Amino acid sequence: MRVRFAPVAALTALVLLAACGQRADLEPLAGESMPVAPLGASEPKTVDELLEPTPQAAPERSVELRRRSEEREDDPFDLPPE
Repeated sequence: MRVRFAPVAALTALVLLAACGQRADLEPLAGESMPVAPLGASEPKTVDELLEPTPQAAPERSVELRRRSEEREDDPFDLPPE
């Protein structure tokens, strides 16, 4: 049987990609320092705090379901093409 090259190459690439994960804690580069403390904060943020997304970056999702159909309001910006 002849094995096709593309699936074997793709599988090899996925295995190699999975093997190169970071296992050590994040540290600043040599000669660099952590970001300065935000204005009004007494101490700089830790690595975990810096990696946590803000509510504005990851807003909560509204999953409110409609129980019945509703009439749409007039949209003054919904203009036909010129």
